[in-house]
Amino acid sequence: MNKTVESNQHAQVKEQYKDVYAYTSQVLDLIAKSEITKDEAEWVTRQTVENFRDHVNPGFLGYRKSVTKDGQFAAVEWKDAGPNSFMDVNGKVYIDCLGGFGIYNVGHRHPKVVEAVINQLNRQPLHSQDLLDPLRAMLAKILADVTPGNLKYAYFANSGTETVEAAIKLAKMHTGRTTFIATTKAFHGKSLGALSATAKGVFRKPFLPMIPGFRHVHFGDIEMLRKTFEACALVGEEIAGVILEPIQGEGGVNLPPDDYLQQVRELCDQYGALLILDEVQTGMGRTGKMFCCEHYNVVPDILCLAKAFGGGIMPAGAVVATEEVFKSFFPNPFVQTTTFGGNPLACAAAIATFNVLIEENLLDRCVEMGEYMLKGLREAAAAHSDKVQEVRGKGLLIGIEFHSDEIGYEVSKGLFDNGVLVAGTLINAKTIRIEPPLTITYEEADKVIETFKNVLPQVQI
Repeated sequence: MNKTVESNQHAQVKEQYKDVYAYTSQVLDLIAKSEITKDEAEWVTRQTVENFRDHVNPGFLGYRKSVTKDGQFAAVEWKDAGPNSFMDVNGKVYIDCLGGFGIYNVGHRHPKVVEAVINQLNRQPLHSQDLLDPLRAMLAKILADVTPGNLKYAYFANSGTETVEAAIKLAKMHTGRTTFIATTKAFHGKSLGALSATAKGVFRKPFLPMIPGFRHVHFGDIEMLRKTFEACALVGEEIAGVILEPIQGEGGVNLPPDDYLQQVRELCDQYGALLILDEVQTGMGRTGKMFCCEHYNVVPDILCLAKAFGGGIMPAGAVVATEEVFKSFFPNPFVQTTTFGGNPLACAAAIATFNVLIEENLLDRCVEMGEYMLKGLREAAAAHSDKVQEVRGKGLLIGIEFHSDEIGYEVSKGLFDNGVLVAGTLINAKTIRIEPPLTITYEEADKVIETFKNVLPQVQI
């Protein structure tokens, strides 16, 4: 091409996109700064609010207004402030008791996870998709070694809902059946297959009909599950799989009866169905075991992981299954693929996360800190039985259930105002989660408990 023509075309492109170029340059300059000025912070806040209103979804602004007070809905998250906290654009620090809905098990920006990702980034960020990529193979071996029972083969995705989708497809292929049983108050994601297993009507109704073949039974009710198995067998709709969370996170941190999971396992075996455990939120040490099912001595046929699997640095998920089940994918390895699932950066982060969980003994620490926080929160709530219905949990997956949604919202607002971030659960709005990184310190735990204790009397009912 003639250089003059090329130069003119470039000038035309720059003129066409001059505003976008200037805006992107301004944003990139801000990202590059370790500290920003007050004027810059005000610009970031203004741009964030306006762009959420005009280009993302104004509903998010409405939600933030409902869970904050005194105009704090416009608080803009800016950077991490330590392993267990983050800072808004104006410099206010919050103890993170939401943990990104459970992604920060090893803390914010753990140096070993960051280093692993940077090292891989400097060598090769993504892979060709065609040659054999080593980190995916190595991570699959680690999963086979660390998961219970004879779980052996892994498929990698980017998120929890993708892992559930893959698990559903795998169960269909293996069993040749199309009927599934899920539970009330379950949350398995919002893509269409996962949403068919999810229980909350407000998420489902706009997109009906769901994928056919899903039945829901009450979580923890083994007799209802047994009768559903019997009824489905009688009408020729044999069950492909039962999908459930060992502890329901979004459902309100609901713990099962002690023998429930073992009885579910027995029913699956009796009727030739697969047991699919969604450990997207309960896995990776969150409950004090590497995987929550280990508390109940139950091994699933398919295990779903995500959230903390990427170490709080990369989005990553995995489906791990027995060879007997996974071999349905053997004849055609392209029957279930994703462009970015199992990419080198995500695999590096996951490998480093397992290393950190073991090196820093975070499973035992989770048990220790979980017991400490559960005891402290219960003591703080003891004098307010008119507001607090129950404080429950396992490890550092703790739920505080109130007598009404309104009380929960007011407590959340008070905690946020005092530098503690919590959130309600998506299925059960009466329950707020205390789900900090497993690295939370006693000093930070004490502040959370003391703040909760101080906020409760201020809430009017």
